[in-house]
Amino acid sequence: MEMNREKLCTSKADVSSDSAYHCSACHDDEEWSSMSRGRAKSRSLSASPALGSTKEFRRTRSLHGPCPVTTFGPKACMLQNPKTIMHIQDPASQRLTWNKPPKSVLVIKKIRDASLLQPFKELCVYLTEENNMIVYVEKKVLEDPAIANDDNFGPVKKKFCTFREDYDDISNQIDFIICLGGDGTLLYASSLFQGSVPPVMAFHLGSLGFLTPFNFENFQSQVTQVIEGNAALVLRSRLKVKVVKEHREKMTVQNGIEENGVVSTNIEKEVGKQIMQYQVLNEVVVDRGPSSYLSNVDVFLDGHLITTVQGDGVIVSTPTGSTAYAAAAGASMIHPNVPAIMITPICPHSLSFRPIVVPAGVELKIMLSPDARNTAWVSFDGRKRQEICHGDSISITTSCYPLPSICFRDPVSDWFESLAECLHWNVRKKQNNFAVEEEEF
Repeated sequence: MEMNREKLCTSKADVSSDSAYHCSACHDDEEWSSMSRGRAKSRSLSASPALGSTKEFRRTRSLHGPCPVTTFGPKACMLQNPKTIMHIQDPASQRLTWNKPPKSVLVIKKIRDASLLQPFKELCVYLTEENNMIVYVEKKVLEDPAIANDDNFGPVKKKFCTFREDYDDISNQIDFIICLGGDGTLLYASSLFQGSVPPVMAFHLGSLGFLTPFNFENFQSQVTQVIEGNAALVLRSRLKVKVVKEHREKMTVQNGIEENGVVSTNIEKEVGKQIMQYQVLNEVVVDRGPSSYLSNVDVFLDGHLITTVQGDGVIVSTPTGSTAYAAAAGASMIHPNVPAIMITPICPHSLSFRPIVVPAGVELKIMLSPDARNTAWVSFDGRKRQEICHGDSISITTSCYPLPSICFRDPVSDWFESLAECLHWNVRKKQNNFAVEEEEF
């Protein structure tokens, strides 16, 4: 399995000089760099490694982040571009293509929204009866009384394949995804796939819709174009997050649900430790939780202590997440094609703590400071919130499994249109020009 993943990461690049490139992020047994739980004497990036290291830190990743896996689900992949430079394509050249015609589609519908019932039914009828596709739907969607009691929709509903989150693994059965709702449906789709993600087509049927470029009025022609492989793609990078907790009490795990109610898609047990891994599309948020004290957390970058956050918390976001919580906290907005990770403080008790952008290939580690007065809390795309205590750690780097989002036009046009329509970026009344007086002759 590891050999196949390594080949996927290198096969898209030029074999002349890049064939020896080793994408360690693609390996499940990847060794995360050891970082000290204490404070380093210096915060300079050129200083010696943090205390506790037994050997000098050596970079094992490209500063541009891991080469993304460009096969999306069982049948989709990105059209190869021979002019690729440093594994980064021109956004305008990123196009979807299919190795085989897609046959299965996952339809994600926003829950508890009556306005989406009719679009959901129309889409499912079109996919099953006119395109003869296998439609996967979450089981709780069909439990809606408006759907369960609709006799006319019954024959279509019987053709559905259903699943339950955290119980059924559908990652290898879905060819592409259609989201009906707002940005939250795209985040939810990302959480269902902890590895390779099928292409996602998102229809704007929610409130904001920054990540959902398609309107539903002409959905038949738009879905047909995607099935035929005629679509542009934007690869939205995700964060690979590893949470290591010190084992404090005996906890039983059944079907991925712990006694304390925290749900994890991937739980491993070590002697004295509990390890959880997540794929995050928007951001990882570490905050002070219900405590009235400042949060006091140390942030390490590639083994070096770079700063201590004293404030309400810190946001580590992808370029996609830079227009979400990070933007509200005063960060810059980054185009999804930029390989980067953004670190944004939340209400820092410092006049000089500004948001920063670091290369996508670095490894971040966040821990409670030894002298912190209280614990911290962490959430991943606003979900799976849990407490972080002394001795626990959160390791973050760029994942090699991006989310391929299908564009309405192209990555650049769609992004600027979302900035204008959803966030009203740079909206201002025009300044009047000077009146030009006619010259007298």
